[in-house]
Amino acid sequence: MSSITNVPQKMAIPLFIGNGKIAYGESPVPVPGEGQLLLQVKANALCGSDRHQFYEGSSVTPGHEASGIVVAAGEGTKTAIGTPGVVFLMDFCGECRSCKQGFTNQCSSKRADYGFSHSGGYGPYMVVNENVFFAIDPSIPLTEATILLDIMGTGGHAIKRAQLVHKDIQSVLVVGAGPIGLGVLAMAKILLGFNIPVFIMDFVQYRLDLAQQMGAIPVNLANRSIKQALEEAGYQDVDVAIDTSGKTVGRHGALEVLAQRGVLVCVGHGQELNLQVSSDLIAPEHSVLGSEYFQYHEIGENHPLLLSHMAYLQQIITHRFGVDKIQEAYELFFQGDTGKVVIEQ
Repeated sequence: MSSITNVPQKMAIPLFIGNGKIAYGESPVPVPGEGQLLLQVKANALCGSDRHQFYEGSSVTPGHEASGIVVAAGEGTKTAIGTPGVVFLMDFCGECRSCKQGFTNQCSSKRADYGFSHSGGYGPYMVVNENVFFAIDPSIPLTEATILLDIMGTGGHAIKRAQLVHKDIQSVLVVGAGPIGLGVLAMAKILLGFNIPVFIMDFVQYRLDLAQQMGAIPVNLANRSIKQALEEAGYQDVDVAIDTSGKTVGRHGALEVLAQRGVLVCVGHGQELNLQVSSDLIAPEHSVLGSEYFQYHEIGENHPLLLSHMAYLQQIITHRFGVDKIQEAYELFFQGDTGKVVIEQ
């Protein structure tokens, strides 16, 4: 094993003990085995999917949007010590039918979900298999590097899913203006063109203001319906609706304003979607698709886009906290008046 000599043997880690409380403890610094890398974590972004760990507790150290620097490497690895990069959440096998076709987010033999099944990015060090590490341009700040993950990755994947069945997208509706919704907005602008109208609906004015700053047409559902907002902007319907809320009412509202040949992409996990097959699907030839995370190779596709659109994408990160302020960070994040929140180490 090769390593930087000043890696400590023990580290302080946050303990997610449940009931919305975080304590602190100590753990050995993990040692990378064959094919593994030890990262010194520099940043990890908060995510709505952390909610159950914050409120119900976790047996591992959470954090699944991590960036860091390689400080040790096990046998059989090729990544140089000192390489900066980000971690793909799903430790895919590389051998199953899905992986061989590039669908690494649909691996049938996953070895880990970092931050959920194995300790993740809120500890100062984490071990990952080399195949899920993506080396980044050293000019990218490691906090901003986390944008490559759930923001650009998940957001861009949802747009690409829609493009599979709709080749001439001219309008987009995003349901939910949380960090993933803002990521969908950003990637819609980057991938489809900054002139394309993107409507985004939510109840949180802070996030709607941020979305408007990023070029969206905001719709505060406390004041008006999405149908009213579309009509005011001169539209009757939208080609693509992407639900990041996971809420039944949001999905149904999106379906009601979907144009013929329109696509509803469901990104947010949660509640159900009820359909009248004849009127909702068959007659208008609507498509309803799921979109789960993204594929590893998409990090490489998005990497130059982050470099060329850094100032635009940076707007999504609204708050930064030290690792000793995770409690405060989560409390603020779940109140809703934030964009993306990042823990820096």
